[in-house]
Amino acid sequence: MAGRGAPARRAGRLALSILLLASTAALPGAAVAQATAESAAPTNAVAQAIRQQVGGKLKDFYRARGYWPLWIVGEAPGPQARALVDVIETVEVDGLRADRYSPDRLRRLIDEAEGGNLRALAYLEVALSGALADLIRDMREPRIEIQYLESALEPTRAKPDAILRRVALAKSTLDYVRSLGWMSPVYVQLREALLDAAPEAGDPQVWVPAGPLLRPGMSGERVSLLRARLGLPDGDLYDETLRARVRRFQSSRGLPVDGMAGAQTLSALNLGSATEAANRRDLLRLNLERARLLPDAWTRHIVVDAAAARLWYYDGGAEQGTMRVVAGTPETQTPMMAGMVRYATLNPYWNVPVDLVRKRIAPKVLAGTSLERQGYEALSDWTADAQVIPASTIDWRGVQAGSVEPRVRELPGRGNSMGSVKFMFPNDLGIFLHDTPQKNLFAKANRHFSNGCVRLEDAGRLGKWLFNRTLKPESSAPEQHVPLSEPVPVYLMYFTASPDGGSVRYVADVYNRDRPALQQLASR
Repeated sequence: MAGRGAPARRAGRLALSILLLASTAALPGAAVAQATAESAAPTNAVAQAIRQQVGGKLKDFYRARGYWPLWIVGEAPGPQARALVDVIETVEVDGLRADRYSPDRLRRLIDEAEGGNLRALAYLEVALSGALADLIRDMREPRIEIQYLESALEPTRAKPDAILRRVALAKSTLDYVRSLGWMSPVYVQLREALLDAAPEAGDPQVWVPAGPLLRPGMSGERVSLLRARLGLPDGDLYDETLRARVRRFQSSRGLPVDGMAGAQTLSALNLGSATEAANRRDLLRLNLERARLLPDAWTRHIVVDAAAARLWYYDGGAEQGTMRVVAGTPETQTPMMAGMVRYATLNPYWNVPVDLVRKRIAPKVLAGTSLERQGYEALSDWTADAQVIPASTIDWRGVQAGSVEPRVRELPGRGNSMGSVKFMFPNDLGIFLHDTPQKNLFAKANRHFSNGCVRLEDAGRLGKWLFNRTLKPESSAPEQHVPLSEPVPVYLMYFTASPDGGSVRYVADVYNRDRPALQQLASR
């Protein structure tokens, strides 16, 4: 089914997902144990100095952990301190202003604390924690629209002590900061691509003439032009550095990655221009904003990318699996929404959309093939109490003409369009994830064939991950509901640029959403 609903986010609302905070119990380690994992343990004197220094919104956090530091190793700033400043100095890529977090002041405080002065260490500790709390709240603030189906998924204003408790549960503060552990892996990888976009571009005005295949070990004028086009130092040798840069370019454009510059690679390079490079950066920024809506990888959740027709699921701080899906057609789009998978239905019925009843089923009935032989049955209405009625009571000519709209459902079985299982997250649009007998569709590059629901390449594998067991019906009875003990968030997204191994994959904007979304961002 088509559907778009997306209520506007309130401007300026600082966000940190409730799910992100709720997931902290799943993280390994404890607050004090984490502090020692960085190397030498701080001394009690450091903790006492922090106790005297800390106040305001951070005091509850430090009191609960015995004033043990996040940033001090032994009696000196740990490497995580400078790592945070390194991140802060790049936050323009996130649409933020670095000066809000005072990176120069933080570097000065780090230098002052290197001598081991307890007061300087405590002052630095509090300053870094305050800066990180502000940074996380700002970085997680939504800027584009999505429909939240349940209030538990709505982003909320997180308090600094709640954010820092989440940080403290990481095995390593250094790794958490360097990897932006509070963000989705999709966001982090798109962010890296955007950071790399400018230096990667080289000189887009350079034209590399057609000619024989350029490969490592060769030299000459065309190699010199290729180096200039890809932003490498002057020279005419096709060395390993150039080979690596060519491979990176090929990967970013979806070309065969062989490190050699043939006709296809040169064509893609020569089509590049300053305008194209700017357009790709805009596309990366837009998809970065979409990825900002996702929780971190410690939150158990599912992500469906309707643009690329893929699905990922996350838990325990990492991607747990991926598969191909079939998403909605341009006419019956899979909407952007976030809900909670609450149960599975085994041996499901399929309520056939009225337009398909008119186009596909009614002509066959009128031609003499009964509804029952087609594997369907008719119901009295669309309520939960509907009764099965004889197909003979329906005006099938009226159905074909569009003046009669009966409720028809497909019976469970091997050919049922829902397959053996569907995963339900309550919504008014009738969107869900489900199995399918049409496995041939997953081999296609363009997989936009559904009426808005998401067909799964391997519903059994996703079910096993969700329920920690293989789902099997207890009998042949239809519509056997299996509740999840803990609902799992599912995000239906739309990424026209997304991570693909070590590069970015660009796909067609099949729903024509990018242009209006870019205009919306530009107007902010």
